[in-house]
Amino acid sequence: MSDVYVHLIDFPNTSVNEAVTHNDDGSYSIFINAKLNKEKQQNAYAHAMKHIENLDFEKNETSVNSIEAYAHA
Repeated sequence: MSDVYVHLIDFPNTSVNEAVTHNDDGSYSIFINAKLNKEKQQNAYAHAMKHIENLDFEKNETSVNSIEAYAHA
């Protein structure tokens, strides 16, 4: 597996739990909303890791909604 870097950042609100980027060097960055409580942060991390482990960023989906729908099917 590639390297995964986790960052806690203050998102503008709590409607977004996390975001993931696939970096140019093949690693991933997970950005977790610091405004969430610890349990929700852990759930956000697990959710992001599921996308990484399922290789969702290598799929030819064009939208976040498509990726999310596929991941939760």
